[in-house]
Amino acid sequence: MSQHAQTKRLAAPDIAARKGKEPVVCLTAYTAPMAALLDPHCDLLLVGDSVGMVVHGLPNTVGVTLDMMILHGQAVMRTSTRAMVVVDMPFGSYEAGPETAYANAARIMKETGCQAVKVESGPEVAATVEYLVRRGIPVMGHVGLRPQAVNVDGGFRAKGRTTSERDRVLEEARATDAAGAFAIVVEGVAEDLAQEITRTVSAPTIGIGASAACDGQILVTDDMLGLFDWTPKFVRRYADLRRLVGDAIASYAADVRARTFPASAETYALKPKPRVAGEGERG
Repeated sequence: MSQHAQTKRLAAPDIAARKGKEPVVCLTAYTAPMAALLDPHCDLLLVGDSVGMVVHGLPNTVGVTLDMMILHGQAVMRTSTRAMVVVDMPFGSYEAGPETAYANAARIMKETGCQAVKVESGPEVAATVEYLVRRGIPVMGHVGLRPQAVNVDGGFRAKGRTTSERDRVLEEARATDAAGAFAIVVEGVAEDLAQEITRTVSAPTIGIGASAACDGQILVTDDMLGLFDWTPKFVRRYADLRRLVGDAIASYAADVRARTFPASAETYALKPKPRVAGEGERG
């Protein structure tokens, strides 16, 4: 029996049951090698549309396509066995209506084997969440700072700093919860708003820039590993891999230029000719 068959992967009910209990550990994953490293430690791996910025160098997430999300979702599923895998639905794949959203979500799940999809819970999205959930597709919501709304908002900025904006974020969270989302990402909001959302909704909240008041936390893995010069205020860097990688590349370049790499240890040699029995012996 394969390792994949032996391991019970976490699913939507497992994450939903963590409300108010042990915090849910989540990180983003876009590639097979990274998913293998994250899987033993995480409850949920999000194949986020942040892949457009982190891996493909796009200025924001708007240019991410369904095919891109499926490609990266497949890679993450190949090497993870324990964590629940959720794939982001990219901009334009669900806003046109529930039927379009269902067709695209079903394609994502069929082609990747993931356990759920995530949508940004803007106006009118609650009806789509309910439509998907009723038809067997687990959905994670996303309120507060919504990266796919960057062109409407004029950039990435924290949400809920005015009374009207606060009320809107809270209402979107309530509507997403009532529609049946098994969890809700809360991004870029003040701590007191995160606390209120967490108290109000029955689904676990997964914070990113929303304080420790949430039921779990998520970060972009490349940010917390220190692979970029700049990271948002809410990121804690747990490593400085940008410096380590830069130093390693510089050392490699120096060795190549000095002709000290490859050395004998990294070089193949001609194998000695095997001796044939009787060869060279007197009769």
